[in-house]
Amino acid sequence: MKRIYITTAIPYVNAAPHIGFALEAVQADCLARFYRLLGYDVYFASGTDENSLKNVQAAEAEGLPTQELVDKYAKQFENLKDALNLTWNTFNRTSAKHHFDGAQKLWNLCNKEDIYKKNYRGLYCVGCEVFYAQDEISDGKCPDGHTNIDEVEEENYFFALSKYQRYLETLINTDPSTSLRTGKLRIVPNTKKNEVLSFIKQGLEDFSISRSRERARGWGVPVPGDESQVMYVWFDALTTYLTALGFSSNDELYKQYWTNNSNRLHVIGKGIIRFHAVYWPAMLASAGLPLPAIEFVHGYVTVDGQKISKSLGNVINPFDLVSKFGVDPVRYYLLREIPAYGDGDFSIARFKDLYNGELANGLGNLVARVARLASDTSLSLPEKKNFKFKKTVSDNLRIFKFDQALLSIWDDISRLDKKINEEKPWELAGKNLKKSITPIAQEIREIAFNLAPFLPDTSRKILDQFTGKVSSEKPLFPRI
Repeated sequence: MKRIYITTAIPYVNAAPHIGFALEAVQADCLARFYRLLGYDVYFASGTDENSLKNVQAAEAEGLPTQELVDKYAKQFENLKDALNLTWNTFNRTSAKHHFDGAQKLWNLCNKEDIYKKNYRGLYCVGCEVFYAQDEISDGKCPDGHTNIDEVEEENYFFALSKYQRYLETLINTDPSTSLRTGKLRIVPNTKKNEVLSFIKQGLEDFSISRSRERARGWGVPVPGDESQVMYVWFDALTTYLTALGFSSNDELYKQYWTNNSNRLHVIGKGIIRFHAVYWPAMLASAGLPLPAIEFVHGYVTVDGQKISKSLGNVINPFDLVSKFGVDPVRYYLLREIPAYGDGDFSIARFKDLYNGELANGLGNLVARVARLASDTSLSLPEKKNFKFKKTVSDNLRIFKFDQALLSIWDDISRLDKKINEEKPWELAGKNLKKSITPIAQEIREIAFNLAPFLPDTSRKILDQFTGKVSSEKPLFPRI
């Protein structure tokens, strides 16, 4: 059986979830559902990043112990599973003991010559949890717009990233049209691959992989053999993709989905591409472990044209959105409206337009029309098990073009609507009506199956409605 391991990145738990992570979670879930329906053995992992200084500072601001703060927000991220109808197999928290053990195991597996200690001075952005060069800071802000920049001088452990420059260039510089190949890292879209190669070609520098226990406020994974240091959050956080599978104890899951599986897929946001496409492969290569095969890099979600920001008060809470409009409409907006390969905007006005125009008037109206006509003939359809994805859906999902896959399904909805208007089956009766409506009802079932990765509840409702005696039901999407 073919196998695939799919992961989301793990968000910091210094605040409640917002629509940006909801996008990534829904994209990864759509892929997991798609591959399951193709017959793959799928393992889908998500989780939370809990060992950062950012979380410590958030806990201090709220007057809570750090563990209490990360417990509080991690639970909210975990609750997205039910809210957004996600199907991850495991939710891995990096404050867990098995994760500490796994991160320390990876550290110890790294080539001893690749980790060394030295004094360092640099500009540290707490928002990004990364050191920046002086020329990367402009007007007191990092490239991502954070202003909490500290000048830090201390003795840390470093990883010899510079040794891996040529290795990484060869690893990443693959033809994007080729299929996955062992030993190559494919980055999608191609523009992001080129960004990574450009960054590498500027010359890689060794990077700090630890912090003093004092500066980390005693929070984080202890460096093996040196209690005065804790691991740099990105060194431990990336290990989540292994520890989610039981890496620390070499569990069967780890062997099955990482060691003996070539389809290892990370779904990540563009802001963390450097860590995933440069640091992570080098760390794994140093440790002699298999690398991810493919990384899909999505863009950011803005709200009404502005970057999501607590200070602007424009944070969209996915739980509120789902409780007001329903889970499938939220999934639809994120997968249909946010460009697969770029940034996209969220606005309530646009949400309502899409809901009424494409879900209520488009899909919902078509299903209602056909169900009414079919029920008039007492049409009964046998259960069907050999559904197939239409080629445009399958091809687009394999290259992460969720929006194009959905648009191709809506082309079918429009075509079927036009066919009904031209054939006018409502003017027929008896056997003639049954003969006219049966193939249309079958096409409704094909559309419903193709919607399963995107709108799972809606897909199931339509297939239930169009199996056995077709009945007229209440609207799928009441207009708003």
